Amino acid sequence: MNEVSFDEFMKLDFRIGRVIEAEKINGSSKLLKLIVNLGDEKRQVIAGIAEYYTPEELKSKLLVFVVNLKSRKVFGEVSEAMLLAAFDETNISLLIPDKDVSIGSKIS
Repeated sequence: MNEVSFDEFMKLDFRIGRVIEAEKINGSSKLLKLIVNLGDEKRQVIAGIAEYYTPEELKSKLLVFVVNLKSRKVFGEVSEAMLLAAFDETNISLLIPDKDVSIGSKIS
C-alpha cells in the first residue's frame, strides 16, 4: 500500500451530504446517479452500488463524500464527488454518521 503524507491527506475535503434524488443509470446494472445536497450546493454523484442498494434506500440518507476531487465522466454522466463505502468480497457498506449532523459538515 502506498503511503501519503499527512499534508497530502489534509488536501481532501470530506463532507456530509444528504441524498435528495437517486436513480438507476440506463444500460448499467452497477451504477446509480445521486443528487446530493452538500449544504451550500447540490452535486451529481455516480456510484457503483446498484447491486447492493436501491434508489429508494438511499433517498434522504446522510452519507460521507469526498467533494474536492476533479469531476469525471462515468458511463456518460458527470460525477462531481465520491461516495465513501467499505467493501469486501461479498458486500458494500456505506459510511454514515452515527448521529444527526448538519448537511455540509466537514469531516476531520
